[in-house]
Amino acid sequence: MSFFSVDNLSINFGGIKAVDGVTFDVGKGEVFTIIGPNGAGKTTIFNLVSRIYQPTGGKLVFDGTDITNVPPHRIAALGIARTFQNIELFEHATLLQNLLLARHAHKKSNFFSELMFLPSVRQMELEHREAVEKAIDFLDLQSVRKAQAGTLSYGLRKRVELARAMALEPRLILLDEPMAGMNFEEKEDMARYIVDLNEEFGMTVVMIEHDMGVVMDISHRVMVLDFGRKIAEGDPGAVLADPHVRRAYLGEEDEVLVDPDDAPPAQESAA
Repeated sequence: MSFFSVDNLSINFGGIKAVDGVTFDVGKGEVFTIIGPNGAGKTTIFNLVSRIYQPTGGKLVFDGTDITNVPPHRIAALGIARTFQNIELFEHATLLQNLLLARHAHKKSNFFSELMFLPSVRQMELEHREAVEKAIDFLDLQSVRKAQAGTLSYGLRKRVELARAMALEPRLILLDEPMAGMNFEEKEDMARYIVDLNEEFGMTVVMIEHDMGVVMDISHRVMVLDFGRKIAEGDPGAVLADPHVRRAYLGEEDEVLVDPDDAPPAQESAA
């Protein structure tokens, strides 16, 4: 049984089919990457999984549970976290506060127990802190833990957003262009963090990424979208060598070989 399954997923915006009958399965422990040109429907799929959008048709199943109609606020509690293409941090809050907010999905106390600060609440607070500290240590963010998120560099803010998703302790993590806008060294660090999340923490990763070097290096399987439809899926090397993928994603045309004898004669320049 697949860990995460998308079956014939579709959504229309007016007369536009943003996602058109897309089907794929992700195995537990995989790094599964979705690629495609801008406007292909990649982020729309993430928004459907996160329940920001309601699908027009199709089915979403996570670890045996149909989540197609699950309310958005319950998705995180089920063990699905995500990052965003455009950074969505609380810029006037500290890094630590941003990460603690991710733990809200795990809160089980009521108003009375919080007010009285009962032992169960104290224990839960310790667990929240432990998860947050683990994310801070893992992503090497100790030096900026008390800094306001809005004052950090772009590369650090991308890392904080990954830390917030990690602090949720998800089983499935959706990464929307985690390396966009980063320099070479930052991309290397981010790729290493993603691999470690997958291998050391056992998180299943579904990623959207444009950097083909990164896609080839860390993906187990790749799916390609074009105009909302799946056009290829499989091993990264085989998928990227597919001529349909190269035309759609890289804009490459098939080469036309012309026999020199059939070539038109060159025009002589006027004397």
